[in-house]
Amino acid sequence: MIRIEQIRKSFGDVEVLKGLDFTFEKGKTNLIIGKSGAGKTVLLKLLVGLLTPTSGKIWYDNVNFTELDHEAVRKIRMDVGMLFQGSALFDSMTVEENIRFPMDMFTKKTEKEKKDRVNYCLEIVNLEGVNDKYPSETSGGMQKRVGIARAIVLEPKYLFCDEPNSGLDPTTSIVIDGLIASITKENNITTVINTHDMNSVMEIGENIVLLNEGKIGWQGSKEEVLKSESDLLHDFIFASPFLQKLKDHVI
Repeated sequence: MIRIEQIRKSFGDVEVLKGLDFTFEKGKTNLIIGKSGAGKTVLLKLLVGLLTPTSGKIWYDNVNFTELDHEAVRKIRMDVGMLFQGSALFDSMTVEENIRFPMDMFTKKTEKEKKDRVNYCLEIVNLEGVNDKYPSETSGGMQKRVGIARAIVLEPKYLFCDEPNSGLDPTTSIVIDGLIASITKENNITTVINTHDMNSVMEIGENIVLLNEGKIGWQGSKEEVLKSESDLLHDFIFASPFLQKLKDHVI
């Protein structure tokens, strides 16, 4: 679980986040949504420690993340997996080398233990046998799955995904959503996803927070989306004529 209390973030005279309170629940897919400029990326950077809040607290379970020293933050980050928007794989490394990189950096596992863990993670994302391929030899969807494998190789308690479906076709996006959701459930991870993808919202949105001009405009689950009377949510979710027809049909 990750909890934020009265989080504010300013850049100079511009206040981007204006006193946010929210709990990202353990074992659930927690989605951050909102229009461009709403503060989603800033919030995600605060959660992973790339930015420091102007005021407020961020709790990782019972630990106040905002008050930790450098060494304590490093220990927390050992429990964090990150799936970047562009996968962020090293072009000069094979798939296996990309996945094992965090283990090389942060563990003292034997070569066999690393090999076994890589193979296990590849099995989870349905990419058995691609160990020796380079990123350039794989598709965008495969690269995203390699990114997921690398993100979970250290068995994280917390998983952060920045626009995981960016640049993917709808079919592949569904596969990626399914993988993230199943990994979250099976490993009881606190997963936080920053997304614009409304299919993701309706497929795997168990705990959703809508940011609007630096404030929380709405929060709830995918089941509550279609029944909500929030104008802010409707304007964002049902901007597409297709989704508006779906809402009208369901309600």
